Amino acid sequence: MIAVVVSRADYASEHIGEYLRSEAEWTEKEDNSRPDADGGGKYYRREGFELREFESLHLDIENVAEAFSNPEMLVFASRHSGDTGPLLTAHFTGNFGPAEYGGADGKLAETCPNAQAELLSAFDEHAPDAYEVGMECTHHGPSEVGVPSMFAELGSGDEQWGDSDAARAVARAILDLRGVEPTRERQLVGFGGGHYAPRFERIVRETDWAVGHIASDWNLEELGSPEEPGARETIRRAFERSGAEHAVCEGDYPELASVVADLGYRIVSETWVREVSGVPLSLATELETELSSVESGLRFGTAAGDAREFEIVPLPGNLLDSATGIDREETRKAVSEHTVAFETEQGGTRVAGRCAVRGAEDYDAIIGALAALLDRKYDEVERKPDEVVAREIAFDPEKARKLGVSEGPEFGKLSAGTAVTVAGETIPPEAVRTERTHRFSV
Repeated sequence: MIAVVVSRADYASEHIGEYLRSEAEWTEKEDNSRPDADGGGKYYRREGFELREFESLHLDIENVAEAFSNPEMLVFASRHSGDTGPLLTAHFTGNFGPAEYGGADGKLAETCPNAQAELLSAFDEHAPDAYEVGMECTHHGPSEVGVPSMFAELGSGDEQWGDSDAARAVARAILDLRGVEPTRERQLVGFGGGHYAPRFERIVRETDWAVGHIASDWNLEELGSPEEPGARETIRRAFERSGAEHAVCEGDYPELASVVADLGYRIVSETWVREVSGVPLSLATELETELSSVESGLRFGTAAGDAREFEIVPLPGNLLDSATGIDREETRKAVSEHTVAFETEQGGTRVAGRCAVRGAEDYDAIIGALAALLDRKYDEVERKPDEVVAREIAFDPEKARKLGVSEGPEFGKLSAGTAVTVAGETIPPEAVRTERTHRFSV
């Protein structure tokens, strides 16, 4: 069940609450065990949800899950304040530094990264045309909620808080969370960057990773030296409360990186996150050990999603170079479609080195695909057990010279297949052609 908190001290929250009740059928209940100001009195239930109202602002309510009937997740329906114009936004709560706006110093609430990713998608679907959708860093209380939680916000000023279409959009997005799990298998922590988090939003939208707590540049400034015991504990808690073993760091924070590693977690790049998306992490780790790192050019092939075993083989260098010269993208595709992983150079754009295949059939398929690319350049391509043989009939400048043809336009005509006349004698292109054979060991 998802608990929804509406604050009477927040007009936007009340407005969203009105549409939560009008957009779905609810059963009205009564709870006389708690004061009305603390979520007691009249409250609302429907399949998958319970909605209660509180007098205080959300950020001042600690352990609010206690007011609800065994929730699995909690959503604060809230306003967003700032100079950001029409905006629907989501974020997690707590403080990396001093608690200026609710919560406790250096304490972080438990996150629901999968639900936040789903909320962003629902915002996309329901947001009025004028509204942007975004994620924010962790920046205010409460620090203890009792279950995984997040803020779903309508911003950024009086005009938007009173906008019925926008309030309805937030309400519908919250209702779309019915049945959504709070967490997923792949979650990470974000460090660095601005208050709004486009890099981490990209990761959420474009990979199979979700993002928990985000400590922006100003959060890290508030945190202080990562090596101090209090800061170190807050960093540990960021991973724990995000259900994460990995982090992406935007900017250069060597002390932070050292502490993260010492705590047993790993800072990775956005490239790494993208490349291992869809690849079992245990397999990715093994391949990085056996071949090379993602950072140095390792890329994963189509077979990575279901590979159980693999063997490392060298790619045929000369054949690969020739195919790359014909069509770099198609060469990469040919290798990717038949490998578990493969090495690259030039920023991941050129296949080179070794690869991991499930067996001999995969390797043979690579050779066959590369040989097929040679057909674009050569007149005849033959696949043999240990080599690919390519033959071409090409213009031979030396033959042309012996027949009295001078370098220049006549060379070009003969090369293009057009006969030329020299000293009254017609020289057909066939007379100045030579068959060349190219052999590529495999």
